[in-house]
Amino acid sequence: MNTKPIGVFDSGIGGLTVLKELISLLPNEDFIYFGDTARIPYGTRSKETVKRYTFECLDFLVERGVKALVIACNSATASALEEAKERYDVPVFGVIEPGARAAVKVSKNGKIGVIATRRTINSGEYQKKILMLDSNIEIVGKACPLFVQIAEEGWGDSDVAYLTAKKYLMDIKDYEIDTLVLGCTHYPILRYTIEKVVGDGVRLVSPAFETSKQLKGYLKDEEWLNEQKGLGSLNFFVSDDVENFKSVGQTFLQKTIECIKEVHHNKGIFQELDSGRTTDETC
Repeated sequence: MNTKPIGVFDSGIGGLTVLKELISLLPNEDFIYFGDTARIPYGTRSKETVKRYTFECLDFLVERGVKALVIACNSATASALEEAKERYDVPVFGVIEPGARAAVKVSKNGKIGVIATRRTINSGEYQKKILMLDSNIEIVGKACPLFVQIAEEGWGDSDVAYLTAKKYLMDIKDYEIDTLVLGCTHYPILRYTIEKVVGDGVRLVSPAFETSKQLKGYLKDEEWLNEQKGLGSLNFFVSDDVENFKSVGQTFLQKTIECIKEVHHNKGIFQELDSGRTTDETC
């Protein structure tokens, strides 16, 4: 089990914010990343549709012999995490509970904002998890759906991003929050733009680091950590637009993406396409 890879899934490039933390905390581990770029965004879809998409993507990763699954997508976590834990024989981790725990820990005045996709906000999962940890917390939620497309385009620091953030977030400042949860894994790509709008007095919380710590702790307890010396491998699969994912992904990760393949969806199953391979030597 130790040398098996870890599967990471997201609707697009947003999960790279989680993968980046995982690589930092678990440098010896091999990772397989799946981005369902053909069907993004998930956050505007129904719960049942998100569940179906999520299970199709997780099935693909499980078939590749992973030892753990990370749902690096808040919409998918809100819609499918509990069923995924029952469906698969490997441990499954989501991003909402770690994010809620981190927000409660850092908030000083007990007023927390959550920005996410409509699917995540409407699910109430962040609100529920935060109140389970501290029932006295005041929470305000705000859906910011366009942030996903902006992040996918690689426009995190653009004027478009700033004007959109200002439109979404100016009213949330009236609640005097001191902590803001970036409740979509795409949103840290716009972190500096969001900071400009909400100001220095608001602490931004990304669930990525806490999720990575949770996974590392589990692997250590189970004695599943890969102790082989040397950096682990990174393999990427996307369901559409290989070149855009590679370009934006390399900029965000600050490393070359050498092995990326496009997969084809047919009757609920993803299959590899040889034409999607970009580096034969490493795939």
